[in-house]
Amino acid sequence: MDWPHDPDGEEGSEGGRKYGLAILAKKLDEEEDFPLSRDEFVAEHGDEPIRINYERVVSVDDIFEHVEPAEFETILDFHRAVGEAMRSGGFWDYHPVGANPETKRA
Repeated sequence: MDWPHDPDGEEGSEGGRKYGLAILAKKLDEEEDFPLSRDEFVAEHGDEPIRINYERVVSVDDIFEHVEPAEFETILDFHRAVGEAMRSGGFWDYHPVGANPETKRA
């Protein structure tokens, strides 16, 4: 896929390799961006690459196909919803202790 920028370049990794939710969170300003509309975030960043791990890169759009809330009140709400989406969408292999990997919650 032709990305708008190199996911491992300066714009994609800010000088160091970062993955998944860390890259998404860097696109936000906790003080100014909340509450945040899911659809507006995707409209602005949907085609951007997100490195999931050392061998997989997906678009913001791919991840947000699995994000349910239409709005996030806080950055913590954003982190929780996107984390759930990344697990349920098969982007992450890690599931918290007690969580059922087949469902969204413990």
